[in-house]
Amino acid sequence: MIRENVRKILDSIPEGVRLVAAAKTRTAREVLEAVDAGIRIIGENYIQEAVDVYNEVGKKAEWHFIGHLQKNKVKKAVKIFDIIETVDSYGLAMEIDKRCGQAGRVMPVLIEVNSGKEEQKYGVRPEEVISLARDISKLSNVRVTGLMTMGPLFGDPEDSRPYFVVTRKVFEELKSEALPDVEMKYLSMGMSNSYKVAIEEGSNLVRIGTLIFGERG
Repeated sequence: MIRENVRKILDSIPEGVRLVAAAKTRTAREVLEAVDAGIRIIGENYIQEAVDVYNEVGKKAEWHFIGHLQKNKVKKAVKIFDIIETVDSYGLAMEIDKRCGQAGRVMPVLIEVNSGKEEQKYGVRPEEVISLARDISKLSNVRVTGLMTMGPLFGDPEDSRPYFVVTRKVFEELKSEALPDVEMKYLSMGMSNSYKVAIEEGSNLVRIGTLIFGERG
């Protein structure tokens, strides 16, 4: 089933759009099956889950952190992940910078945008994104490479469109700032229920879990 699902989704997305398999709560066996079917990026929400799966899957795919990252978990995160998609404060960026300095690497990050300005969601408000990117651009071991947003998890996919429109607008504004050491490469928007709308609005990274792995048990 996973193999068939992956093939179907890969066939449905345009060239230039990258598929992240959102693997929250999934086993290493399921993740390996997805990788064998053509998945090139694994997205994980929790550090310990990621460590367990990574120990079996390794570098057969690129690893993106797509959950809320706590500062005390950054040291482990920089050992595994190729990109952290959910940077939402300068304090977190500083901790990533420090840990990457110790590890001798530079971490590409996306700034998480709270495009709906919802109290219960993580991310920075759209009007704060450029200021945060400017601050992060001064750090040596962190590189802003784009933006990420959530949008509604359920419901009519069209309900997500305004969130994606706002984030794309900020993406273009930040790009036009041409800040040093900021490369606006990725716009990570859209999940299982909304990825088609997200792609229409400019997303080139879609994070899909249920449509690949099935409903969680």
